[in-house]
Amino acid sequence: MKKGFRRAVIEIGFIVFLFYANLLMGEYTRTLMGRGRGLVWSIEDIFTLENFFIAVIAALIGHLIFEFLRKNL
Repeated sequence: MKKGFRRAVIEIGFIVFLFYANLLMGEYTRTLMGRGRGLVWSIEDIFTLENFFIAVIAALIGHLIFEFLRKNL
């Protein structure tokens, strides 16, 4: 039980990390706002409550898909 829970936390954390990394890269490549306003502004812009909920829900869905594929393939 502990091993499965630990793996789930690591997978979910990694997916959340990738989500925020993608948002931060988008600030510098798509909107170009990050280049003009700086890193601190970009971090404040992407770390919102709405983005956190989206990241956690996406991570949970991703984890469930990985577990399904892991068990069935």
